[in-house]
Amino acid sequence: MQTTFPRLLLKHASERPDAPAMREKEYGIWQSLSWADLATMVQQLAAGLHQAGLRRGEHMVVVGANRPRLYATMLAVQSLGAIPVPLYQDAAAAECVFPINNAEVRFAFAEDQEQVDKLLEIREACPQLAHIYFDDPRGLRKYDEPGLAALDELQGAGRAFLAVHPDFYASQVNQAQPDDVGAMFFTSGTTGNPKGVVHTHNSLLNRARVGAEFDRLTHAEEVLAYLPPAWIGQNIFSYAQWLACGYVVNCPESAATVTIDLKEIGPTYYFAPPRIFEGLLTSVMIRMEDAGALKRGMFHYFMRVAKRVGPALMDGKSVSALDRALYALGNFMVYGPLRNNLGMSRVRVAYTAGEAIGPDLFSFFRSIGINLKQLYGSTETAVFVCLQPDHEARADTVGVPCDGVEIKVADNGEILIKSPGLLKEYYKNPTATAEVLTTDGWYHSSDAGFIDGHGHLKIIDRVKDVGRIKGGANDGAMFAPKYVENKLKFFQHIKEVVAYGDGRDQVCVFINIDFDAVGNWAERRNLPYAGYTDLAQKPEVYQLIKECVEQVNADLSVDALLAGSQVSRFLVLHKELDADDGELTRTNKVRRGFIAERYNVLVDALYSGKTSQFIETQVKFEDGRTGSVSATLKIDDAKTFAPVKAAA
Repeated sequence: MQTTFPRLLLKHASERPDAPAMREKEYGIWQSLSWADLATMVQQLAAGLHQAGLRRGEHMVVVGANRPRLYATMLAVQSLGAIPVPLYQDAAAAECVFPINNAEVRFAFAEDQEQVDKLLEIREACPQLAHIYFDDPRGLRKYDEPGLAALDELQGAGRAFLAVHPDFYASQVNQAQPDDVGAMFFTSGTTGNPKGVVHTHNSLLNRARVGAEFDRLTHAEEVLAYLPPAWIGQNIFSYAQWLACGYVVNCPESAATVTIDLKEIGPTYYFAPPRIFEGLLTSVMIRMEDAGALKRGMFHYFMRVAKRVGPALMDGKSVSALDRALYALGNFMVYGPLRNNLGMSRVRVAYTAGEAIGPDLFSFFRSIGINLKQLYGSTETAVFVCLQPDHEARADTVGVPCDGVEIKVADNGEILIKSPGLLKEYYKNPTATAEVLTTDGWYHSSDAGFIDGHGHLKIIDRVKDVGRIKGGANDGAMFAPKYVENKLKFFQHIKEVVAYGDGRDQVCVFINIDFDAVGNWAERRNLPYAGYTDLAQKPEVYQLIKECVEQVNADLSVDALLAGSQVSRFLVLHKELDADDGELTRTNKVRRGFIAERYNVLVDALYSGKTSQFIETQVKFEDGRTGSVSATLKIDDAKTFAPVKAAA
């Protein structure tokens, strides 16, 4: 059944008025907001925005962390037939200029002083930005800027307006149609300006419903909303599916309290990119390395049992009575307490997406009883294209096409998609729209992959990134950089990787160490260091990373398709790659081309056979200041292995 976001809100408020819709943690205490109270808030905000001049078809920016009043503002905007545009709260002020001007934004919601300052800073570049409403008033008492007002004032004005026009809100909601534009998301593209991805109410809600039906989600689910609302993954899970199902969305107090809040809430439905799961596993392994010998020995023994038995149990396969008994004992002594410590005791369904996840990382969470699965989708497809059924979760696939989706593979290996969840267009960019949407409704995903014998989709890499080795022993071999990067990022000591090799005679990589994991490793070995740059260049650290690289090379050597992608040379960067420095997107994907240009002296050094190279790099600090980091980086060779495909 097709509908709109505001109509779903009114439906829940009518059928379950006193049930909690959202919770927010303030000053250490969880506060609940019922569906009826949320609907009242939305109506008042919508009336206030109407009075302020927001009209049907206009865009309104919302920038901030997950907060009930941010969600209420988005619903209020949609209720008027206007279009919410969430922006990344950690984006620099300059990054907001293009979206605001491109969408001709006059109205903005800002969570707090930080976001207000950001919008005021760019006002000269965005002269049409006339109205800025803030949620948290702390630090803003003495601000005297035209058009700047508290959300409380807006809500009060709306309350007064509704007292005179009680039928106003219902009449506005009734005008909206499912095929009207419901939201716009700006992609954090790896090149050029971001593109505004236009979605209708129906494209978002259709995919939300399909995902909910696939995993039998109900209003009884508990979800923790802790990722940026501007990321469509978070938006689908905690906004579109929230309204489709009517479950409870919980907003953490701050980014610093997410781990604690996760344990307190105990979500039943959980979503995170691989980076989050990597961080959780790293924290577990660090704590285990610091534990006593007995506890550490017990952990490693039962984890071996879990690795052998756990995935089979999760997939509904039979195991021996002895293994089942050992796993039950391990569950009592290790896996259960570990799930509880991670805040995942009640997780019924957990998904990861956005990047490929390492097979060992994937297996770890499933082996301890967490139903972790993968999905495939993008901003342009409203996320849900492929999902993994229970008992069919595998690390090397992203699932089967879900309801309403058709997939075909082009001659160049590109995945083409038909789905009710496809974008309507790229805003004001017909050329880009025509490049991805064919006249007969197929979407060009830009991902290379294939459907395996079990009907599951396998993704190799981005089509544009899949290349060939030219020259040397592996001349003509396929090179898939993201595949190599993700295999290296599985290791707890490696945080980020950038691989190069297309059109060259060998593969070389930049590596970022995980400062916490390697720092802990160094401290246990009494290895002193003065900071990231110093630690990264320690000979002992290079040897540690070299072992990881060579293990990946050994794995690649048995892969008939990618044996030629083994890493020949590597270096450890002197700084962490950072979105503020333009090296990562706001969804933490490496901007490989930008990095190659910025560090071209390092790329040249890798391929010219140098053993070291001096580099000085300008960096941007969190407070907006700039500085520089310099170091002489060591360049090391890694052992490669002869392909063993001939023995198969």
